[in-house]
Amino acid sequence: MDKIIDILDSIAYEKGLQIENVENALKEALIKTAEKMVDETLRFDANIDRENKKLQLSQKIEVLAVGDERLTGEVEDEYGNEINAENFIDLDEAKEIDEDLEIGDFIDYDLEFENMGRNAATILHNNFEYKIQRFIEENLLGKYKDKIGKVVSGVVTRVDRQENTYIEIGEVKGMLQRKSRIKGETFKVGDTVKAVVRGVNIDKTNGLIIDISRTSPKFLECLLALEVPELKDEKVIIEASARIPGSRAKIALTSIDPQIDPIGAVVGVKGIRISAVSFQLSGENIDCVEYSAIPEMFISRALSPAIISKVEITQAPTFNDKGKATVTIPSDQKSKAIGKAGLNIRLASMLTKYEIELIEIEGSAPTVEGNNERREEKTTDTSSLEALFK
Repeated sequence: MDKIIDILDSIAYEKGLQIENVENALKEALIKTAEKMVDETLRFDANIDRENKKLQLSQKIEVLAVGDERLTGEVEDEYGNEINAENFIDLDEAKEIDEDLEIGDFIDYDLEFENMGRNAATILHNNFEYKIQRFIEENLLGKYKDKIGKVVSGVVTRVDRQENTYIEIGEVKGMLQRKSRIKGETFKVGDTVKAVVRGVNIDKTNGLIIDISRTSPKFLECLLALEVPELKDEKVIIEASARIPGSRAKIALTSIDPQIDPIGAVVGVKGIRISAVSFQLSGENIDCVEYSAIPEMFISRALSPAIISKVEITQAPTFNDKGKATVTIPSDQKSKAIGKAGLNIRLASMLTKYEIELIEIEGSAPTVEGNNERREEKTTDTSSLEALFK
């Protein structure tokens, strides 16, 4: 015990903890041990004397007025437990010990921890280790809560029977659940995995666990930010994103710099930037659309590559529910609007936060300005060409 201060300082340094927390952990562990070894109904206190480098354990006796019913030991506390009369002394007896004592004061009786035996040392060690571990987890909890929504990477250490993948991320474990994994992906021990932090939890069995995901739209946004400097510098902003993991995704972009084309910046020269992100997502196709604060315009763009005739908002979105919109579309554009297996319209709905109803009309989408009749005139009138060759 004469080296206790040096030991505490060493633990605080190695574990990256504040010395006050380490000292409190030891004092709490010492009190718990005394309760276990002596009597859990008694009051104990612990103090660390840094000047003399000593750890002090004591039993606390409260001074009560003569005749106080708690002195009889026949009183219960608020939880229905019988109060131990040994925790108290009446004022007359206390005055015999120290004339300056008053009602409400405490008398401390020093206890020698060394006299409690080997079992006490084992119990103290276990309690102290448990407290230190909780402090470490609290520190890590705060650290990794700041990483929620950010990308982390680590090495796979285990895959359990439920196909949950456990990943070593620095000093903590990350868990990639099966539902948070892109369809078709498999990992084995030793693989390096990149994912976004979705949450931080403390598990009684495994301790601190970082919940990570590869299916979250936020993961797509983070990967794009790593590839596109304009996103990292916030010259281009992702206003919304939607994913059907492993199949297709849509992102809505806007630029705060009129000199920058948001879609061109994200796609990159010959599509190099968007392709790099798609490769990390098992070939997921990523559509970029320009965001508009006008919902009709935004919905129309979100349904690309389909060409829309008209969009009518029938119900505005609320905090809990999506809005509703009716989209009029030429018959030859319907399949494009719906997309393969309905992916396009589902993603557009997720992106815009509107339930989209399609109304089909006869005809085809114009390829140039003007109606079908005018376009037909332009393509069938050859008089100018005949005059040219005459």
